[in-house]
Amino acid sequence: MNTKKLLEALNALPYPGLSRTLGELKLISTVKVVDNSASIELLTVSDDSYLTVKSAIETAFEKEFTALNITKKALVQKDTNYGNSAAPNNRAPYAANVIAVTSGKGGVGKSTVSVNLAIALAQKGYRVGILDADVYGPNVPRLTNTDLEKIKWNDDNQIVPSENYGIKIMSVALTTPTSDTPLVWRSSVAVSALIQFLEDVAWGELDFLVIDMPPGTGDIQLTMAQELPISAGVIVTTPQLVASDDVSRAIRMFQDIHVPMAGLVENMSYFVAPDTGTRYNIFGSGGGERLAERYNIPLLGQIPLNMDIREGSDNGEPPVVLGNNTLKSYYKEIVENMLKAVKFKV
Repeated sequence: MNTKKLLEALNALPYPGLSRTLGELKLISTVKVVDNSASIELLTVSDDSYLTVKSAIETAFEKEFTALNITKKALVQKDTNYGNSAAPNNRAPYAANVIAVTSGKGGVGKSTVSVNLAIALAQKGYRVGILDADVYGPNVPRLTNTDLEKIKWNDDNQIVPSENYGIKIMSVALTTPTSDTPLVWRSSVAVSALIQFLEDVAWGELDFLVIDMPPGTGDIQLTMAQELPISAGVIVTTPQLVASDDVSRAIRMFQDIHVPMAGLVENMSYFVAPDTGTRYNIFGSGGGERLAERYNIPLLGQIPLNMDIREGSDNGEPPVVLGNNTLKSYYKEIVENMLKAVKFKV
């Protein structure tokens, strides 16, 4: 088997567990056959994906060659001269505005809010991308019905973002071989991956890049503030006192590192029983209003605890697209209030 035939065979080889080939996913960098010895360089991003593809190639072709050398293309070492929050770098010059959505606490619906806000911006005619920066719990692909897609590369060796509902999407979940693959990464590795997603993804020109931050006030939040001129921060909370405590820390962090605040979204604000119409404040009431008043930031909107929102989100059907007019209005109102609160470059 010569170089040309091996390349054709590799491009036609299915990625394990997917209905896509290595060629369709653009995972083959270089191929060379010399004296019945084959050298193959792969364009996989994660080590798990590399090992999965390597094993599939060895199973398919090890009997064809006396030696089979499969390597992973070395990525260009990224500039590690980090900026600072007072004078940040700009690793996303293609984005006119960067919106960071954070919570300080997990489980408050931050990713759901991020996705629906991004789509609501796109519905207004803006060019929007969303970066899933929650590397240890990446939910954006499921929420946008792109969770079965895998990373692919264009002819310029740039990562091609997934697209759905009018927005471009990038998440570390698109790089793992299975949806339940854990990323046991130190923070330095997670930060490097996110910088690659900022610089090596073919985002095109964007009016807004929405970043779905991980919960907490850690290394990733600080790095994003150092590496991007964040136009506005959006804080997501629930009315519950425990959530408010953690969200207070997130607000203080953004204020301390000079990130402009667009405002606060209170998610799961209340529950309206569908049979009686009775309103229940399951997680308490007034938490968002008290936080907004305390830190002098706008309360952008309140979103109820609603079964249709939950079911739609689980099915990758965002309420702002496929929900009824009432569900759509929650997110559209938040976007309108956000655009009034901050002077964006649009």
